[in-house]
Amino acid sequence: MIPRYFFLLFMASAMLNAQPNPNDAARINQFYDTSLLEGNAYAWLDYLTNRIGSRLSGSLGAERAVAWTKAELDSIGLDRVYLQDVKVPKWVRGPKEFALIETAPGVTFNVPITALGGSVATPSVGLKAPVIEVQGIEELKELGRKKIDGKIVFFNRPMQANLISTFQAYSGCVDQRYSGAREASKYGAVGVILRSMNLRLDDLPHTGAMSYGDQKVSKRIPAAAISTNAAEKLSNLLKLEPNLKFLFRQQCKTYPDVWSHNVIGEITGSEFPNEIIVVGGHLDSWDLGDGAHDDGAGVVQSMEVLRLFKASGYKPKRTIRVVLFMNEENGLRGGNAYADNALLAGEKHIFALESDAGGFTPRGFSFSCSDEEFAQVESWKPLFKPYLIHYFEKGGSGADIRPLKNKYNVLAGLRPDSQRYFDHHHAENDTFDAVNKRELELGAATMASLIYLYDTYGLAQPIASELEQ
Repeated sequence: MIPRYFFLLFMASAMLNAQPNPNDAARINQFYDTSLLEGNAYAWLDYLTNRIGSRLSGSLGAERAVAWTKAELDSIGLDRVYLQDVKVPKWVRGPKEFALIETAPGVTFNVPITALGGSVATPSVGLKAPVIEVQGIEELKELGRKKIDGKIVFFNRPMQANLISTFQAYSGCVDQRYSGAREASKYGAVGVILRSMNLRLDDLPHTGAMSYGDQKVSKRIPAAAISTNAAEKLSNLLKLEPNLKFLFRQQCKTYPDVWSHNVIGEITGSEFPNEIIVVGGHLDSWDLGDGAHDDGAGVVQSMEVLRLFKASGYKPKRTIRVVLFMNEENGLRGGNAYADNALLAGEKHIFALESDAGGFTPRGFSFSCSDEEFAQVESWKPLFKPYLIHYFEKGGSGADIRPLKNKYNVLAGLRPDSQRYFDHHHAENDTFDAVNKRELELGAATMASLIYLYDTYGLAQPIASELEQ
């Protein structure tokens, strides 16, 4: 065991050596200049969203995106570009859904609605039943089967508006979407409708993944989201007419899993090729819009990091790898497959950065790391201050890179301004016109800068020998 005194002395020396030199500011400025004056991310996003469109796992759009991004990465002149096989779920929405509220025979109100990803269909003529409103899954047990049996459960807990972090607000109520149908069916519910995960009051329903777990197919009930305006209206009408009925029809279907791919490209490190740094986003999207913010922005920003390195003449010491993950939205199969393959190959991933929070103005990063590693990150903050990047916090990273975490490496997530993100998240307005060119390019340069610093200085702590075996 190393005595604590020598360990602290070593750490102090390591941190001193890790301090950025004056050339870092110039190199980072070059990344920002190149991205803002000669950037390719916005043009790439235009093609990905407007020419290819939505990219739900297992769809033709997803496979077209795989082929196109591989070709674009080949055109950059990387050392290696390849596809990694991933078996993914195939769920198809089918014809446009329909819903209405019936307060009395012949008195109806149409409702904007969308099936949740993975849901079963309603009967072909639709599902019509009384409605019971709840604020969360925990309320189901309090009500019990007697009050729920034969009804449609209406989950109406909104995102908490006074939380500055909209992702925290999202986390506080997304369990209704993911597990609501499975839990409601235990009490005899025949269907589930959900208030969309959206802070804004509008007429756009937002889809998203839901799960039945290992529930028998015969026990599964259909689940859909209605717009926030519709949720407000339904809640108010229930106060006036508790016996109203809700009708919705959806014809979605789940098919057997199909093969798809992660798209991977890399620049081989000149000094430490076996030390791998990953930058990535997820290539799949939901099918309502064209996935511009979620996660087309992260895809093109990650591609742009490697293009910026090539365009600026920077030759990395470590292997820099871009990974465009498939199936983040409804399975995380791409992220898990990548991590499994890396483990089997004995690869050493020292750092990974994910962009999956939209293409808005970058504010900084969150890090999953030790205190010692975070101290090194904080020493780099002055380099980002001229670009108004101030947010450096310990916390989460990204869903697709999370399986790579071990006790030695560092994972990070780009953190753009999040206030407008859930206006578009999983909805039909997640389109190219909602992304600002300059904000997208600033994000790409910010990512390139952090990747550069980790390539230049590596980890603050040496990796234990057992990790290298």
